[in-house]
This record gives sequence, C-alpha cells and structure tokens, in this order.
Amino acid sequence: MFSKKKNNDNENPIADKAAEGQLNSELSNEENDTAGEAAAEPVAELSAEEKLKEENAALNDKYLRLFAEFDNFKRRTQKERVELLQTAGKDVVVSLLPVLDDFDRANKAMENASDVAAVREGVQLVHSKLKGILAQKGLKEMESINTPFDTDNHEAITKIPAPNEELKGKVIDELEKGYTLNDKVIRFAKVVVGS
Repeated sequence: MFSKKKNNDNENPIADKAAEGQLNSELSNEENDTAGEAAAEPVAELSAEEKLKEENAALNDKYLRLFAEFDNFKRRTQKERVELLQTAGKDVVVSLLPVLDDFDRANKAMENASDVAAVREGVQLVHSKLKGILAQKGLKEMESINTPFDTDNHEAITKIPAPNEELKGKVIDELEKGYTLNDKVIRFAKVVVGS
C-alpha cells in the first residue's frame, strides 16, 4: 500500500501540475481583478477630482464676473449720484429765473421812477410771485407769534417778561421766520419768548 501511494503520487504529476496551474491561474485572475479594481478606483478618483477642479474653476470665474459687475454698478451709481447732486437744484433755479427777471425790470424801473407807490406795488408783486413759486416747491412759513414755544420749531433768542399771564411760555415776537420744506423743518424760527 505504501508503495502504491508513492506510485499514485508519481503517476499523476501532470494532473497535480495541471491542478496547480489552474489554482495559480485562478489566483492570478483574482489578483488581476483586485489590481484592476485598485487601478480603476484612482481613475475614478481622478475624474471626480478633475470634476471638482473644473467646478471650482467655474465658480471662481462666476465669482470674479459678479465682483466685476458689482464694481461697475458701484462706479455707475456713484457717478449718477454726483451728477444728481450737481443738478439737484436745477428745477428750483429754473423756476426762480422769472423772478430774477422781474427784479431786473424793477431795478430799471426804479432808476426813472418818480412814483414810490408804483415801485412798492411792483416789488410786492415780485415778492408774492417768489412766495408762490417756493410754495409750489413745498416751502411753507411757520406761524409762530402767540403760539406755545416749541423747541422742535423755534429757537429762543431771548426771554422777556410777559405783558400778561396768557403769553407766559408763548412766542411774543418773531425775529426771523421759520420754514418747512415738505413738512420738514429747514429753518427754525428765531423768537422771543414770554416768561
């Protein structure tokens, strides 16, 4: 028996080598498969990495374009603001030009005028025309005399003893008129207050 086993081992060396070869080929196929997977993974990683780089470049380009566009917008609006400030009073000045013309005519008329009443009437007409134009632009005079003193509208120049009890804490006299433009105080009335 013992010798038979040896013979069996010696008799099938080709079969053993074939089985060994098959085993080796199976092992090498498995190694190739794992190597192929390992090689495929870096390619997939590289393509994902490249995609991220491309996406990053696209977003960076978009950011730069938006930044440049915003910078241009800022420059354009700043230029428009400067132009607006330079011409902001244009409509008021244009509307006051006829009043200036009236004053020029009044000055010429006063050179040769002998009647003071006519000159006074002309000046009053020009004055009322000027007030009308300014009222159209939203300018209003404040009424201050005999009203309670209000620090939101009045600036007290001095206090004097009130002539009667009713005028205590009220405006007795107005030295300079106060004005509002579209309901916002643009000049406080300078007043004398009774104490």
